Amino acid sequence: MSFIASRLKRIKPSMTVGINVKANALRAEGKDVLVLAAGEPDFDTPANIRKAAFDAMESGQTRYVPGKGTPALQKAIQSKFIKDNNLEYSLDEIIVGVGGKHIIYNAMMATLNPDDEVIIPAPFWVSYPDIVLLAEGKPIIVECPESQNFKITANQLEKNITEKTKWLMLNSPSNPTGAVYSKSELKELAEVLLKYPHVLIMSDDIYEKIIYDNLEFGTLASIEPRLKDRCLTLNGVSKAYCMTGWRLGYCGASKEIIAAMNKMQSQSNTSTSSISMAAAVEALEGSQEFIKEHNEAFVRRRDMVVSLLNQIEGINCLTPEGAFYVYPSCEGVIGKQTPDGNKLATDEDFMNYLLESEGIAGVHGAAFGLSPYFRLSYATSDEILKDACSRIKRACEKLK
Repeated sequence: MSFIASRLKRIKPSMTVGINVKANALRAEGKDVLVLAAGEPDFDTPANIRKAAFDAMESGQTRYVPGKGTPALQKAIQSKFIKDNNLEYSLDEIIVGVGGKHIIYNAMMATLNPDDEVIIPAPFWVSYPDIVLLAEGKPIIVECPESQNFKITANQLEKNITEKTKWLMLNSPSNPTGAVYSKSELKELAEVLLKYPHVLIMSDDIYEKIIYDNLEFGTLASIEPRLKDRCLTLNGVSKAYCMTGWRLGYCGASKEIIAAMNKMQSQSNTSTSSISMAAAVEALEGSQEFIKEHNEAFVRRRDMVVSLLNQIEGINCLTPEGAFYVYPSCEGVIGKQTPDGNKLATDEDFMNYLLESEGIAGVHGAAFGLSPYFRLSYATSDEILKDACSRIKRACEKLK
């Protein structure tokens, strides 16, 4: 007899979280492991944001707060959307959650009925399909090959829309590939979506400010205002503001969807921390100069890692346009044998080999829905990245 709910059989644990746990356990055993699996900047939360949190605690802002966000934070988010995205949301069209994942969870739980379909371009962030499944929806995975820079085309989108389609999930810049949808590409997708008024769009913009090479960011609700009422525009302070542990995401959407999400949230966690909310106000309203400095470091690291990986036989790596991940192909090593005679049949085999032989913790491509690839984060020091690439090269040279 099992006491566990059957709904949990639909999902699997987060692969990225699991790999980090495994790698840190190996470290605790004294093994030399370089962890390149985490999706977080290595920079500390900026001093002005930390001070805002301290001041909030000192002034007694430690009590219950509205689940949808304090008035100060809601206004800061409202201003951010206008300034950065040319999007106007009323305060009852904004909600704050415990990180971006919580926003997605609440949105899916509040809107999906059994067997509603959600189109998810692959590669995708690992949690998208499982959150859909937990909400009794049906993920429709659309493979977007490297030849398309891992992005869904208008033709692919239209072919996969049915009368059961409830959502399209878009993530730009992308986790895991770093691909960025241009405004013209978003416009093409918008032209398709305008024909299907029953389809909602989740635009996951969490890496909005981590974008390179003078590219211009675009979000669908701004590109095509006629879609705004059907778009949920998701963002947060985790990535650009180096606040992963503060657990705060937010979104703008229609009053109907926000009210449903707020109802859902009122019977679960209620709200994120009041201190995190105070810190987030400073993040959104304070100096943004550090983001440019961080991005300059990310570009330097990106270019170094891409160059070093492309010098390894069997590995091929595109140059990402945003976020802080590379998503190299390992097709050239699949089928080879390790020194102890094991055949590498999958990208997961390859990543297990790297972890066991050289202490490199990354995430295999199958976790993101597209093989044979793997994801490495370059949000760490130059020294660690050089060491990691050297170890990967050494591991590949040992293959037969």
